[in-house]
Amino acid sequence: MLERFACTKRPLSGAPSRGRRFLQCQDIEWAYDKKIEAYCPPTQSKHGTDPYLPRRGDGAGVLAWRARMASEAGKARYKPRSICECIHARWRNWDLRQLTVRGMQKVRAVVLWYALTNNILQGHRLASA
Repeated sequence: MLERFACTKRPLSGAPSRGRRFLQCQDIEWAYDKKIEAYCPPTQSKHGTDPYLPRRGDGAGVLAWRARMASEAGKARYKPRSICECIHARWRNWDLRQLTVRGMQKVRAVVLWYALTNNILQGHRLASA
């Protein structure tokens, strides 16, 4: 995934933040080899063990990543993403999966309508609480 950013026009930041679904140890090792610090939460194990503890077969990059994400600084760095993911999940529930308009102005208008709707509903919820 990080290799795709090299083809885009925007520069690759030094600390990508990836979603939980795409987390793979090979990606973290690859990023570690490229001197890139990845910030993404570890998945919860089915057995209830601490996800920040080292596991058998972890490489140097994964060990550094687990230690980084277990620290308070790592958790604080990732925390703002939860707000964005909540809004995106709400938009998916409202069937915004694919835009049916063309052009940046029209796309911007659709996204702004969704943002306005979200803000009005959040304001109504907070006012009634």
